[in-house]
Amino acid sequence: MLARRWLCLMLAAAAVVAVVGCSSSVPLTPAPPPQAKTDVPAPPDPAVVAPPVDAAAVLLRGKSRWVPVPWSELPGFEHDELFEAWNAWLKSCERPGPVFAPLCPELRRLSIGDASEQRAWLQSRLQPYRVETLDGGASSGLLTAYFEPELVARRLPGDGFDSPLYKLPVGIVAGQPWFSRREIDTLPNAQAALRGQALLYLVDPVDALLLQIQGSGRIRVTEPDGQTQLVRLAFAGHNGQPYQSVGRWLLERGELRDASWPGIRAWLAQHPQRVQELLWQNPRVVFFREEALSDFDAGFGPRGAQGVPLTPGRSIAVDPGSIPYGSPVWLASEGASVSLNRLVLAQDTGTAITGALRADYFVGWGAQAGELAGRLKQPLQLWVLWPKSAR
Repeated sequence: MLARRWLCLMLAAAAVVAVVGCSSSVPLTPAPPPQAKTDVPAPPDPAVVAPPVDAAAVLLRGKSRWVPVPWSELPGFEHDELFEAWNAWLKSCERPGPVFAPLCPELRRLSIGDASEQRAWLQSRLQPYRVETLDGGASSGLLTAYFEPELVARRLPGDGFDSPLYKLPVGIVAGQPWFSRREIDTLPNAQAALRGQALLYLVDPVDALLLQIQGSGRIRVTEPDGQTQLVRLAFAGHNGQPYQSVGRWLLERGELRDASWPGIRAWLAQHPQRVQELLWQNPRVVFFREEALSDFDAGFGPRGAQGVPLTPGRSIAVDPGSIPYGSPVWLASEGASVSLNRLVLAQDTGTAITGALRADYFVGWGAQAGELAGRLKQPLQLWVLWPKSAR
């Protein structure tokens, strides 16, 4: 992930529709019928008794515990449209780690195969491991989502376009705090340090905050000569200040109950005089670099922490201390926002994505993606698909 976040193939609006439309529900197991009373306990049904776990086969991976399981444990495995995930996996093969690099030639050959061939190859070459907390106490966590905002900007300020987005200033040292958001807005020496560093100007300072939280965005820029072009602003660094959630600040003050971005926007519409107060609650400021956005690049998201472009609906941000970049992961999540059972690739990370059972799901770009990303917060299960030849 791009940095954040922080605090949610395919065309902008269609990407989210495809994410929801292509998912399948977790099958529900019916409750067994009540047993008749008897003095002799009925023997357990072998079909529903989990086999004992071989302790020697359990893998400890930094912040997580991986437990080997049969493929039948993966909900919806027989129904996923694997070609979508295959494209994301081929992106990971542009910068593969040592464990998955030997598989990339086979992956490329199978890119023209059908789903049954790809499924059979997965089962022959990989072993599923259920991801649990390091102490084995939990196997369910939290799924959120992120996206690329699509915004309109101008190269020069004026006509209401007065909210700057900056490139990385000279003098910032990674790991050392620089001016906070409030100080940048109020201190002359902070403003002097940023003079000439603005890349673009937006109308809404809240859009600027959202872009910084997401870590990248697609921007339609009007140049001084009146020409327009589509560019991407990608994460370049931040001011070393801690990230603070403006939604959590509103919740703690009892200002609202819905701390999603739609909820925050609704609160701001009722309290426009408090915009600056809300913005200053998050002292972290993100700086960007500008990238050209070709027709080919427009079909993918920004580059994640693995260094490869993200694929809508098939890339996730993880804690790399739990799941290595480039790992194929089976993801299952059921909630009010979306139902997901699908193969995804661990290709990004974020400051809020920590621990074994935490993932951020990249849903694409544009308004519909933003609506989903702003509301998605639901339970999560993960299975890492690891080469059988590796430990």
